[in-house]
Amino acid sequence: MEMPEYEAPRRRRRPRRRRKSGLPLVCAAAALAALGVLLSQVLDHRLPGDGVAVPEYVVQDLLPVNEWSRPGTALEKIDAVVIHYVGNPDTTAQANRNYFASLSSGEEGIYASSHFIVGLEGEVLQCIPLTEISYASNTRNSDTVAIEVCHPDETGKFSAVTYDRVVELTAWLCREFRLKPEKDVIRHYDVSGKVCPKYFVEDPEAWEQFLEDVSSAVIGGGN
Repeated sequence: MEMPEYEAPRRRRRPRRRRKSGLPLVCAAAALAALGVLLSQVLDHRLPGDGVAVPEYVVQDLLPVNEWSRPGTALEKIDAVVIHYVGNPDTTAQANRNYFASLSSGEEGIYASSHFIVGLEGEVLQCIPLTEISYASNTRNSDTVAIEVCHPDETGKFSAVTYDRVVELTAWLCREFRLKPEKDVIRHYDVSGKVCPKYFVEDPEAWEQFLEDVSSAVIGGGN
């Protein structure tokens, strides 16, 4: 009897596993890189003081945009805070703000202003937005925030309540813009040689104490 031919069962070929392509990861990385570049460009074009909310004790009384006291020119950056004194004993913050506003007529031919003015009772007026330059600090107008301070007499010494407010405001600016009081808080005198703020120029120890007080307030936090 003829035996049927035996056929060995054929081995089934295992389907080859597809190698995972690295393309999706590459695409994701490229997308993240592009997003990072875009974000960087957006931040680079953002003005230094954009979106900054001032403390509640600050009253905004902005000057009208004009050639002489508020040109509307954007700040390039904020690298320092410059302390000034108004030089007019016993005048109020409002009076000094109104003086800056009056310059808009151009009749006096004077360029002058300040971001903030601290008054005799510790009141604070904001005259210029933190995105714009003020005409206060000569060659440092483009990268500084200016604080004008009222004083009761010719010595230029600030009253206790005014002093405390200037410390508080300066410390807030340092925290907000990551400035170091010991090197980034300066006098108008340090920019141009003008005796301003008078008391802190004539009494260097008082200036050093002010910087120490600002440093302590920065560490202490709060507005």
